[in-house]
Amino acid sequence: MEERIMKNHKISLFNRNSGIISGVREVISFDPNEIILDTEQGMLMVHGEDLHVTKLTVEKGEVEIEGIVDSFIYSDSGPAKGEKGGIMRRLFR
Repeated sequence: MEERIMKNHKISLFNRNSGIISGVREVISFDPNEIILDTEQGMLMVHGEDLHVTKLTVEKGEVEIEGIVDSFIYSDSGPAKGEKGGIMRRLFR
């Protein structure tokens, strides 16, 4: 079994309207209501209003966001069978 070494991951949020997320491997998708990121600690969904990715630093694995943040939701894996509205389903609609 392959052992995976986890790197650091951190979220810094300022007044719910701007923030920096580190430990980001990939920006999966983003729109004004949701940003989906692949992080060192699993998939991260940021929900809110008027969301924007303002800066992406691939070398550092950092993403800066702006907008009104309502929630952060982590997922370690894809949706269970039969679950509606999973990440992969939303990506390929």
